[in-house]
Amino acid sequence: MLGSFAVQAQRGNSADLRQIDSLLKTIYKNDEPGASIVILQKEKPFFKKSYGIGDLDTREKISSETNFNIASLTKQFTAMAILQLADRKKLSLQDHLSKFFPGLNKNVAYKVTIRHLLTHSSGIVDHYDYTDTKAIRHAHNADVLNAIKNIDSFYFDPGTSYRYSNTAFCLLALVIEKLSGMNYSAYMKKNIFSPLGMTNTTVWSENAKIISEATGYEVDSATTTFKRSGADENIFFSTEGDGGIYTSIDDYLKWINALQSGKIFSRTSIRLARWPQFPINKEKKLSYGYGWFIDESSSPYKVYHSGSNGGFRTFCFTIPDEGYVIVVFSNRTGIDLENVILEINKILRSGS
Repeated sequence: MLGSFAVQAQRGNSADLRQIDSLLKTIYKNDEPGASIVILQKEKPFFKKSYGIGDLDTREKISSETNFNIASLTKQFTAMAILQLADRKKLSLQDHLSKFFPGLNKNVAYKVTIRHLLTHSSGIVDHYDYTDTKAIRHAHNADVLNAIKNIDSFYFDPGTSYRYSNTAFCLLALVIEKLSGMNYSAYMKKNIFSPLGMTNTTVWSENAKIISEATGYEVDSATTTFKRSGADENIFFSTEGDGGIYTSIDDYLKWINALQSGKIFSRTSIRLARWPQFPINKEKKLSYGYGWFIDESSSPYKVYHSGSNGGFRTFCFTIPDEGYVIVVFSNRTGIDLENVILEINKILRSGS
């Protein structure tokens, strides 16, 4: 659906920007949880604004420095860390899980590869129904492995189909830890966040200090009331590799621009991550890369990902060949971010 709109190469006239601002003010009210958004081309933002409140108790307004849980946009970082380790000859994407998890059921360990995990084609069962939630308050990557380590069945034979898997990216985070000798958070800080100057980006943990932190809220559509929904309200909110990162629009721009410019990452790895690696729907020309969805239904191709965790909703839509990016971080449910981006693309396409 996102790929059906071709966005003009030249963007940012004042009429378009006023229309986008008006659209977002209609969607996000001043006294409710809201969103932070940026639109850029060739590493230069031409629209960056924030709407609404980051925390209903403190009434602190959202800004471009507000840190949101970016949910499944975390998978971009996990995938790139794996590609970094591959570049450094620490692993091969064809390595089987038996190399990293000797305690894993052999039927799984000797069939599933790192590449299967990266492309959601492993067929590994989801951990949610197998985790002893009575024994933990916050689930972590190790709890995911513990939940599935004795299961010998699959949803399908590895490499034969696609099924989105948070479990897979939690296992990838454990691979990062095993090969680096650091916990996931420390690896990300040393090898990605700090080199890019993402100084206020954090992986959630019980002891992590998150500055300018937004609170996530679930909205009751019938009564328009908001209920806190974060790590304290959701046991699986806290797994790291699939959705644990907190960052701001300002910091995330450094990540996006690094992907466009090739800063700190090899251009080969960047290309692999944002290139079709496994088909999801051949008729619609939709595939998964490594941490990104790839839409080739129109030219130039589109690369995007959404995120959903507790009360947080996020979306990043890009046209790499044009250096065009829209990022939306929101601390509330009840709003379809894909539709928001579609509407923005319509405005920019029309050249009104």
